[in-house]
Amino acid sequence: MQFFSRMKFYRTVTFIPAFLMVLLLPLLATGQDVAVGQATANVLTILTVTATQDLDFGNVLQGVPKSQPRNDDDSSGIFTITGAEGREVSMHLQLPDYLWNSTGQDRMVIAFSTADAAIDSSAAGTPGTPGGGAQINLDPHNLPDFGIGNAGLRIYLGGTVFPTADQRASAYSADIVLTVAYTGS
Repeated sequence: MQFFSRMKFYRTVTFIPAFLMVLLLPLLATGQDVAVGQATANVLTILTVTATQDLDFGNVLQGVPKSQPRNDDDSSGIFTITGAEGREVSMHLQLPDYLWNSTGQDRMVIAFSTADAAIDSSAAGTPGTPGGGAQINLDPHNLPDFGIGNAGLRIYLGGTVFPTADQRASAYSADIVLTVAYTGS
């Protein structure tokens, strides 16, 4: 009999705390609160890069270097960039070391000086008369980050070719690649 009364006592002792927890647990939870926030994003206008005009050296004589300035309206290389106005972009020109003839059997050296590029943030000017937001005499190997103007952004490019004295008569070409990305500024 003593065993049964002891069991009854243990059941009571364990039941009372469990019962109190069930009653008091909702009271403890009332000290909490919940808030809901949102994640937002605004996707900017896509960047568009266009090679508007090729860098054209025209006719070149054997053994005579020929420079094409960045401010020649008819023959300077021109790239046009459009995107979100006022947003900054980083630009990288991948410049060739050689122009190759159509058969790929001969090459001609091409070089770019530290003043062979200009950037026009108005995109309304020309290589000869860039807009008011232009920076000239820039190094095309190391272009600065620049903000896009309301009409876009233009890069004007010049360079020099160095044909050898026995340069094969042919048309020569090479790719100039411009990569542009938003900087987040």
